[in-house]
Amino acid sequence: MMAEQRSEGVESKCLVRGDKVYSTPMDVTLEVIGGKWKALLVYRLLNGPLRFSALKRLVPDITEKMLTQQLRELERVGVLTRTVFAEVPPRVEYCVTEHGATLQPVLAAMCEWGRSHCQQQGE
Repeated sequence: MMAEQRSEGVESKCLVRGDKVYSTPMDVTLEVIGGKWKALLVYRLLNGPLRFSALKRLVPDITEKMLTQQLRELERVGVLTRTVFAEVPPRVEYCVTEHGATLQPVLAAMCEWGRSHCQQQGE
């Protein structure tokens, strides 16, 4: 019942982006950072640029194929940039864009909720 009360106050206008129609702003957000890995990758990159291998070490359970796919999707939607340096061997760095940095308070709130949830579950 509480979830129903809260959802009544949420704006119910549809959002249209290109040929996609979203029923709520939450749908848009989840499309950008939803899933198991995207939010975690952005969270790791908020502290500064990282190379592919560093991201792989920070998120050890992700496969290289999935890491590549998730980074490409985040780059495509403007959350990350990929910079290739003309060196031998080639060096590639990923960093959060200005737009991607606006996710920081969202991810901080998710971290705080996670801490709180773990404490509650531990009691």
